[in-house]
Amino acid sequence: MRHHHIYINYFLKRGRSFVYAWQGIVSLFGNEPNARIHLCVALLVVAAGFFFNISASEWCLVTLCIGGVFMAEAFNTAIEKLCDKVSPQTDSLIKIAKDVAAGAVLLFVFAAVTVGLIVFLPKIIVFFS
Repeated sequence: MRHHHIYINYFLKRGRSFVYAWQGIVSLFGNEPNARIHLCVALLVVAAGFFFNISASEWCLVTLCIGGVFMAEAFNTAIEKLCDKVSPQTDSLIKIAKDVAAGAVLLFVFAAVTVGLIVFLPKIIVFFS
């Protein structure tokens, strides 16, 4: 019976971790304007994917790019919040950390746009031909 209690406690803790993760996602999109912009763009890209009937492999690439941009934005937000808590005053190293985190988002966005152009540009050209 003792082991039964341990397993239940383990699964309850894992369940709570999903709740906390979901709260983080809600906070990201609820409080961060850039995350909402990324979400709007992602919805447009998904709509374009359906409109142009992209292939399964193209869906994989698009999905990975959307998830990657969201993930980069989430890490950037977490780093910024932590930096603001640790050092509310202006600090040159904190500025570099925040700038590099924001730059990481921008780098992933550039990669995602490149993938988007590779996937969608030929289909757009054919559509307007």
